[in-house]
Amino acid sequence: MFKSSTTATLLSLGVALSAAASADLAQAAKRTITMVAVEAKGGTTVDKEPFPTAGLPEGKGYELEAPNAEGRWEVSAYRWEPNQIIVNQGDEVTLEILGVNGAEHPGVIDGYDVSFTVKRGQLTTVTFTAGKTGVFEFRCGTHQPSMVGELIVLAGG
Repeated sequence: MFKSSTTATLLSLGVALSAAASADLAQAAKRTITMVAVEAKGGTTVDKEPFPTAGLPEGKGYELEAPNAEGRWEVSAYRWEPNQIIVNQGDEVTLEILGVNGAEHPGVIDGYDVSFTVKRGQLTTVTFTAGKTGVFEFRCGTHQPSMVGELIVLAGG
């Protein structure tokens, strides 16, 4: 059995350690998210699948190419991968974005006054502090409506 003074000391030490651990968790983290700017593509021939009769939403984010002389048709969509990023308020966020498809992607993050340009074959680095909580859209100004994502900033702990 512990003496009461030893028990009190251990309890105090446990509270102090718990408080220190909570303080460490509440500190902002440095987060690096690796992303790519890509164009998903697919295609087939009209003998396997008929060419769609309904059009796609306007903008350069989607592309539907009519069948060629051999009956092959193509469809593509530009997008960010991942297209959802979750961080905590106060985190220092670094996005490392590789341009895979598309010559250029002028991007913005709403609510954060952050803009950037991703170019094919280049790694673009964007760093900012997630100071506001909420859901914020990030998008390519050229390839709408498909090249859109969400930055979700959770309340700090």
